[in-house]
Amino acid sequence: MLLKLGWRNLWRQKRRTLITAFAIALALFLSLFMRSMQEGAYQSNIDNSARFATGLLQLQHPDFSDSQSIEDLLPGSDEFIAAAKSLDHISFILPRIESFALAAAGDKSKGVAVIGAVPSLEQLYSGIGDKVVAGELLKDVDEGVMIGQGLADWLKVELGDELVLYGQGYRGQTAAGLYPIKAIVRFPLPQLDKRLVYLPLSSAQQLFSTGEQVTAWVLHTNEIAQVASVKQQLIRAYADQAVNVRDWLQMAPQMAQQIAMDKAGGVFMMYLLYGIVGFGLFATILMMTLERQREFAVMLATGLQRVKLLQLIVIESSLIALLGMLMGLALAIPVIGYFYFNPIELTGDTAQVMLDMGWEPIVPMSVSMQLAVDQLLVVLLLMLICLLYPLWRAYHLDVVSGLKGDQHG
Repeated sequence: MLLKLGWRNLWRQKRRTLITAFAIALALFLSLFMRSMQEGAYQSNIDNSARFATGLLQLQHPDFSDSQSIEDLLPGSDEFIAAAKSLDHISFILPRIESFALAAAGDKSKGVAVIGAVPSLEQLYSGIGDKVVAGELLKDVDEGVMIGQGLADWLKVELGDELVLYGQGYRGQTAAGLYPIKAIVRFPLPQLDKRLVYLPLSSAQQLFSTGEQVTAWVLHTNEIAQVASVKQQLIRAYADQAVNVRDWLQMAPQMAQQIAMDKAGGVFMMYLLYGIVGFGLFATILMMTLERQREFAVMLATGLQRVKLLQLIVIESSLIALLGMLMGLALAIPVIGYFYFNPIELTGDTAQVMLDMGWEPIVPMSVSMQLAVDQLLVVLLLMLICLLYPLWRAYHLDVVSGLKGDQHG
């Protein structure tokens, strides 16, 4: 009965009801669109950066994150990594050796970061072969190296020249090797381009005398949202072994901080928008209460309980909010869905920068049920806040003054 009465009451003032519902719908649409674009950009940047460098997750020796030492290794065997391969939602698993050495050619030398990896797997994972500007991608078993173009310019070397790597190997052994340069790679990040040397994993293990061991296992999940759950599964799977499971938040804290700051700005703008809409919703609910005080007084005088009167006001306000949410979702779902399948393409210098980094120059959208649920909860919370004062006024309505038409009744 109250629901039917509340629905009829809404359309006594059709224009006011529709304007309020449209305001809620517009706020919901803009918030969903903005948050979907933000989350899509975050996920794309995280995924691209992870593939280019650290991966989303790594298995490391407990001391490696602090020492970065070739002494802190993990087994590189299939038996060791079998526990990770048995988990769902993992799309890539790659072994790597990461260390440092002195690179020399002719009369020039420079400290470099040495990465030993399986070239075929790295190509599938990060597309490193697409960044080769001279020569060709190394084979999985190869005696050569790939170096950054900036490093090649510094050392003044070309394809076919030989590069000396000298450093410290496992358990204090000397790491020294002479390798022909078989490919020059252009990395978009100058700090990498000037100091990176790639070796096949077998060559790096021989250089640093690590045997079948590796410094890290790099893992990638199907979706960014699965990282936290997969990390917990890995921690449980390797609980009886000396293994440290690190995610991208720990390995790239600067990116995590930048995303957090940018997200805070977006959330502030979203709540500012909801605040503006909230004033309109509050004014509507308050007018619905104040201009009907004689009506409410008559209802109370004829025996309606005050609790029932408050329920009626809540129902009417909820119906307006529900109408606005449905209209907002009806507008947002097709628009976000369209841009999810047809992302906005960037042009100009921004697009060129992304292409140079090997990233697709688009603004992807994120489609997530959690985003929609969060926005709907915000609308409901906003409605509850706007209801507090009108409910208080209705509860304390004086029946005699209300029947007399006293606006302060």
